[in-house]
Amino acid sequence: MKEYHVQIIDNNQKNETQILDPFFWEKADCLTDFGSPWNNESVLKIEFRALWDQENFYFNFRVFDTDVYIDQKDNSVDSICNSDRVELFFRSSDELNPYYCLEIDPSTRLLDFHALPNKIFDYEWKWPENQIKLESSADEVSFTVAGVISIASLEKLDLIHDNVIETGVYRAKFSKDKNGNYEPTWITWVNPNTPEPNFHIASSFGKFVLVR
Repeated sequence: MKEYHVQIIDNNQKNETQILDPFFWEKADCLTDFGSPWNNESVLKIEFRALWDQENFYFNFRVFDTDVYIDQKDNSVDSICNSDRVELFFRSSDELNPYYCLEIDPSTRLLDFHALPNKIFDYEWKWPENQIKLESSADEVSFTVAGVISIASLEKLDLIHDNVIETGVYRAKFSKDKNGNYEPTWITWVNPNTPEPNFHIASSFGKFVLVR
């Protein structure tokens, strides 16, 4: 199983209000190993970073793409699902019973839901209140989505075992086809080895190792 090491930072030196500042992420390992196993075309570069301390887990996606599509008709599940976004899935075990999904578009609209095997989704479920904070920004070559998740909420959901969080890291990229419709390219850190795109499967997860 693929591993990513989440470096620890000193509580006294952190400033979670600066999660969009590159300086905040200097100690973080940079994960760039993303691909689309179902698409022969190369995917645009993604840089993912994470850090943690005794209180919070921090994450940052920088996506090198300026042709971003956001469905802005409303804030419904369908609207977010039809938009460019980044995604983190966390599971309590490889049985996926349950697992939790965070799907975030570049404007920080959040689709958070509880899931069970065979794509049984509960969209009424929400991440514990006030235990997640999101920010985003854009520049001339990329957009960034960053967040802070409390360690307490991860523990409450039984997602940290022996300093490991089993995690899926993904992106959905929407592009206009020849008929003018927006269609997704599915991008993942871990190749689930499925014939069709499927992130909702045990083989699409890797391990985040919390370094002490």
